[in-house]
Amino acid sequence: MHGANDMNSLNPDILSLGGQYTHVAEKYRPIFARIQQGALKREQNRELPLQEIQWLKQASFGALRIPVAYGGDGLSQKQLFQLLIELAKADSNIVQALRGHFAFVEDRLNAHKFHDQSLWFKRFVKGDLVGNAWTEVGQVEIGDVITRVRENRAGELIVNGEKFYSTGTIYADWIDLFALDETTGQHVIAAISTHEQGVSVQDDWDGFGQKTTGSGTLKVVNVPIERDHIYNFDTRFRYQTAFYQVVHLATLAGIAQSAVDTFSHEVAQRTRIFSHGNAPLVRHDPQVLQVIGKASAQAYAAEHIALAAAAALDDAYYHHFHGSHDLVDEANDRAELESSQGQVVISDLVLQLTSDLFNSLGASASSTAKQLDRFWRNARVVSSHNPLIYKQKVIGDWVVNQTPLPFVWQIGNSPLAKKLEKKNATVI
Repeated sequence: MHGANDMNSLNPDILSLGGQYTHVAEKYRPIFARIQQGALKREQNRELPLQEIQWLKQASFGALRIPVAYGGDGLSQKQLFQLLIELAKADSNIVQALRGHFAFVEDRLNAHKFHDQSLWFKRFVKGDLVGNAWTEVGQVEIGDVITRVRENRAGELIVNGEKFYSTGTIYADWIDLFALDETTGQHVIAAISTHEQGVSVQDDWDGFGQKTTGSGTLKVVNVPIERDHIYNFDTRFRYQTAFYQVVHLATLAGIAQSAVDTFSHEVAQRTRIFSHGNAPLVRHDPQVLQVIGKASAQAYAAEHIALAAAAALDDAYYHHFHGSHDLVDEANDRAELESSQGQVVISDLVLQLTSDLFNSLGASASSTAKQLDRFWRNARVVSSHNPLIYKQKVIGDWVVNQTPLPFVWQIGNSPLAKKLEKKNATVI
């Protein structure tokens, strides 16, 4: 095995610069097919894909980016996201559930430049998955972190807190938990095990789309943690925001492909026609074919834009190990910009096509048994995670004023809201 000091060699077996995509994809495509078979039923009944994610764990799907020398597939990020598009086509919920895992993996890959991460690599190859839990529950003011790491009377480090949007944690072995370390005063990532007694996850996510991502409430009560599982948040990999966004882009691209395939099948099988239509069969009606053709082109564009953004992530990863300070800055700026531009364009494309495809069918397409609205619902929820209006604004500010792009941001209750609440209470 190789240590972190070997990184400068840029040996492709040590870094994850690209693997044999066809060979790797062929290993997972049969699993994707099995996942797709039950996707509609899970959507109808809101059934969590517990078994399906277990299939992926058993196949070491979470080790796609782990270097070959450590037992992984060594895929580049562009290859990873190509495969995630294939999985999102089968079930977009699962890709979003794994979003936090692959981001944590990426962080450990970057950290390996300075500190050996072979223990984590072994865990991922074994099948361990990581969930995400960053957002505080309730009326917590923006910037405040209630989840804390502290030292108990016995001198042990423990974690306490509550999070929402704990996407994927219900399926995971570990949690990428954002907290404040009271012993150092730093914002940190506390990597805690989901198998500890004080960890509980509620499946209380009530969104109208992406219903089975496991994005509910996490409670952590006096959970022990070792110092070497606490990471200063300031050392997170620089292109993390772009990476998280490209997962959404891949998810949207997969939704688009699935929608086009599903509606095309419906059109091909449809026997009912309108008296004022253009053909004796719907599948020969030029206006209906126009609807399908446009949606197919939009899905094609979504995939290629997503993969172009993923290629920019690969540049940022490469230059982290072998690049000057200026090249690192340039690569990270480009990754952030391209992922943001991709979000603005892909979100509109996929939201439009998943709505316009209904023009190819009649009112029967609204049947809840068919769940054809799931494509729009899922795309709408994925597109809402990072507000498009703010993305458009920061892109414009970069283009016009060269204002640096925001690599990290937070969400929380406005301090002004609290002042207004006190003012209103005084008036009453």
